[in-house]
Amino acid sequence: MFSFRTTPLEDQLDKALTSGSVGCFCTQNCWDTARGRYMHDLFRERGNLKVVFSPRDTELTPGTNHISFEASALEGLDAVVVEIQDAGARYFNYSKDVFHLMETLSKMENSPSLYIVDHINPAGRIVEGSMPSGPVEPHTPKVAHRHGMTLGELTSIYYNEIGASYPLHVISALANDATRQLLPWTIAPASDIPGMFTCQMYPGGGLWNNTTITPAIGTARPYEYFGAPFIRHDRLEIIPAPAGVMMRPCTFTPAAGRHEGRQCQGYQIMLQPGVEYHSLLHTVQLIRYFLERYPQFELLDGFEEKLADSTLMSYIKGDLTYQEAREHVKIEEQKWIRKAKRYTLYEDQPYRIK
Repeated sequence: MFSFRTTPLEDQLDKALTSGSVGCFCTQNCWDTARGRYMHDLFRERGNLKVVFSPRDTELTPGTNHISFEASALEGLDAVVVEIQDAGARYFNYSKDVFHLMETLSKMENSPSLYIVDHINPAGRIVEGSMPSGPVEPHTPKVAHRHGMTLGELTSIYYNEIGASYPLHVISALANDATRQLLPWTIAPASDIPGMFTCQMYPGGGLWNNTTITPAIGTARPYEYFGAPFIRHDRLEIIPAPAGVMMRPCTFTPAAGRHEGRQCQGYQIMLQPGVEYHSLLHTVQLIRYFLERYPQFELLDGFEEKLADSTLMSYIKGDLTYQEAREHVKIEEQKWIRKAKRYTLYEDQPYRIK
């Protein structure tokens, strides 16, 4: 059973929420601006909060970005309420944790109802890339790299993909006061998604995490910067960049993650105002460029599962032209948009960069 609800969480009259045992699966983004409390405080005040599943450390600690749980902790619950801020790319860790939760609930004999408090996607409705065409990372839905959907819409897709039978209820993002009062990146979705531009860089930039180049995790501007100790700047070098995008040579020293404490040379991706940036296509261009120039640059375990596109992998390896790769992505984006439109819950629709 699926339902889409347009009134706030506190106005829902389901017995599972008003008097049942409730578990909350959430990040710092479950802050209720109108009442000055977190979502789980609602059930704490009602006296029916049984467990909170949240990131294991402080909200802006590098490496925090997972919500761990044991299946046994879900036993006896009548409802699980989820409120996180998705970041717009299919490999966002907290979203994959939600899909892991959904898989776990589908295996339970007496599973609780699942409620998703939806949020606007900070990466917008723009679509980039393809649906997976091969093995993928665990708990990953069959959606484009930059999917253009909200978490509520994604859970509806995954609910059908895994054949779940427990009740799924999505509470509209438009019923949330915070949505009207705050931009969706005001509270950082995760420690490596800190600011306004990060979600535009992440659909492609997330691929750097499975290479020997760091996307500047452990700095103030992850995914906007990238680099490694072995990169050398050359003022005559022309770095691949689409129209409206500038590549500034820079240096940084990550305080965490790959190359922690080591000076890295790299580049800052700077977008001119109003540019619609195709992060995935630009990133695969950059990956191919650096593979051809630096023997120290390697693709690590998990890269192909994260990319999950054999055609783009062929381009990275030098077997296809950029024009062939771009045409492939165009066709795949059109396929994904046709699928996505069957699951949209709001008036605005996913679209691709022309």
